Amino acid sequence: MDAALVRSGTWGQLWLDGELVAECYGCQIKLNKTKEDVARCRTLVAGKKMTAIAGTGTVRIYNATSRLIRAEGQALKNGQDLRHTLISNLEDPDNPNNQRISVTGVSFDDLTLADWEAARLGQIEAPFTFEDFDILDS
Repeated sequence: MDAALVRSGTWGQLWLDGELVAECYGCQIKLNKTKEDVARCRTLVAGKKMTAIAGTGTVRIYNATSRLIRAEGQALKNGQDLRHTLISNLEDPDNPNNQRISVTGVSFDDLTLADWEAARLGQIEAPFTFEDFDILDS
């Protein structure tokens, strides 16, 4: 493997509902499997059968804007659980193929209204779930 092909997060970008989130410094999007045990004859070791998947993730942003508060605050106060679309793009100049993933039905798990400390950069982690995904580039 050519080490130069390893993608660096320095070149990552994130869009929320079509708007670039310039203050984003990290993103993780995962599919988690739910598995059931499958009892088998003549062995004490259970097999595993996937029965569902769940999409989860976390967006990490610098506290430079009130983007998430504007996007979610009033809706949550009114009892609405908004759904969003996120697009993650990782386009390292040393790798000829960028990695672009779209997730839809994004529902943030919580909303940070304030979290700060003297002499420390403001950072917010926003965990979420999602309902569907598409691989746009790989």
